[in-house]
Amino acid sequence: MDNKVIIPLDLEYSAAIDMAKNFNPEHCKLKIGSQLFTSSGPKIIKELDLMGFDIFLDLKFHDIPNTVYEAISSAADLGVWMVNVHASGGKKMLEAAKEALKNYETPPLLIAVTILTSLSQEDLYQLGLDDLSLQVLKLANLSYECELDGVVCASTDTAAIKERFGNKFITVTPGIRPNESNLNDQSRVSTPKQAIKNGSDYLVIGRPITGSNDPAEALKNIYKEIL
Repeated sequence: MDNKVIIPLDLEYSAAIDMAKNFNPEHCKLKIGSQLFTSSGPKIIKELDLMGFDIFLDLKFHDIPNTVYEAISSAADLGVWMVNVHASGGKKMLEAAKEALKNYETPPLLIAVTILTSLSQEDLYQLGLDDLSLQVLKLANLSYECELDGVVCASTDTAAIKERFGNKFITVTPGIRPNESNLNDQSRVSTPKQAIKNGSDYLVIGRPITGSNDPAEALKNIYKEIL
């Protein structure tokens, strides 16, 4: 098994710890988002770190530059593997986020959210934006210019991002659904196999794994699909 799958633990503290016990840290990484971090705080990161997992702190910081600078510094102090911001926060905010990590010997990867995979082209029209794919590339370009490590994007945008910014620019792709899975609240989705073919570096896969009767087996089946 490669280690390309990031599993979101959108659970409460005890349930998140129990879920994590199903997995081998060599086979997946774990994502802590707003729900779990708000209910449990930094202690959940410490517990999962002691279990050997790489942690993606997915709080999508989007605020004035100084606030984001301090938030990214705090995330780095927690020893997370990866942290993210919203690219739409603008150049000054992205630069502040990058600056916050300059004095860390082993800083976390810093990536930026382009367009949420729950948003469709129609949703973007309501926000006053015309071309979804073009907007993704604009935000990816801004993130690249600010020297971030990569972006969060739909698998359908990965090939264009890799072509323009190179393979070292990381693409983390939510909206991954194995064959015959429920789409839930996602709009722009791909199967794991399609995402890897498109060039995705990491696949964020939640409910198809955590909602399974056998989460460990569900993860194994996803790797079988990728291979």
